[in-house]
Amino acid sequence: MKILDRYIAKTLFKYSLSVMAILVGVFAFFKFLEEVDDIGNAGYTLIDALIYIGLTLPSIAYLLFSLIILLGVILSLGSLAANSELVVMRSTGLSIIDITKSALKISLVFALVMILIGEFLAPIASNYAKKYRAEAMGQKIVDVNQQGFWIKDGQHIIHVDKNINGNQFKDVTLIKLNSAKDLGSVTHSQQASFDGKVVDMRASQSYQIDQSGQFAIVDKQVLPQLSTQVAFDQELLKSLKKEPKELSTWQLFKQIGYLTSNQLSADGYEVELYNRLVKPVTLVAMIVLSIPFVFGSLRDASLGKKIFLGVVISLFFQLIANIGAQFSLLYNLNHFLVAFAPTLIVFVFALINLKRISAR
Repeated sequence: MKILDRYIAKTLFKYSLSVMAILVGVFAFFKFLEEVDDIGNAGYTLIDALIYIGLTLPSIAYLLFSLIILLGVILSLGSLAANSELVVMRSTGLSIIDITKSALKISLVFALVMILIGEFLAPIASNYAKKYRAEAMGQKIVDVNQQGFWIKDGQHIIHVDKNINGNQFKDVTLIKLNSAKDLGSVTHSQQASFDGKVVDMRASQSYQIDQSGQFAIVDKQVLPQLSTQVAFDQELLKSLKKEPKELSTWQLFKQIGYLTSNQLSADGYEVELYNRLVKPVTLVAMIVLSIPFVFGSLRDASLGKKIFLGVVISLFFQLIANIGAQFSLLYNLNHFLVAFAPTLIVFVFALINLKRISAR
């Protein structure tokens, strides 16, 4: 079995990497077409666009990894079937279930690698990509984190640790610059409000810095209220909001906890979290469901039909998942059941069908 596992692994990885290169390349190409209109604006060049697209590739690969692995399995087993290697394997006493287990073990290893990329590398690369593009376009955004943001506005640099709803901020730091190298003051407040033009900081601690002498003099003041007029507006703050799919799983946990503790709706984040947790189970169900079609037509099924079958199955499951998520949000259904119930039903059906085919 170890030799068989290694041989199937080699074939599966070869086809999966080929599929990944093609699919990620296609999605990257269409993403590049979206950037073409912005090339030439401000300092945004063709090289900047290519760097930006390159930094988004881990996110694209993570988004498509279920489809990549499924097609990799179908193509690799289809190739083995076309060369009559599956017939030889079965003639040695291996059952369809044994071969399926080998394919599943390798697929889950590949899936684990893709999940690690999606959880750790993709968010970092995606954040840097947005920052790089914003700077190349001459925009004001400095950085965006899970719940807050950094933004440079004229001679002010503002950090908001928690953006509640675009009108209420928590843990706000206002840095005032007298010049590019001259720090004027640093003011911190636990709470602030924003009406679209003015940031109103309450119960602030302000540190006024005088650097005119040989040594910098820091004067601490407690201000009951400090209002600062800014150039950004609500539309910019809305553009800073991260979508649930852009957060790592750990960030989703934190965001759900934060929203729940503040009695705010976390439905969108819960749906994304449950869909992400069920994704490996869905992948296994799709593989188990599709493998019998390969074994059921070892002699007359073309690779084209297997590819088409894999695409149809993948898109069907993806469509069901998306529709289920929207129904869950629209009708306030149990997000956990909506995410897991269809996959478990299909998984049970796939196992029954696999045992039936294997018993022939």
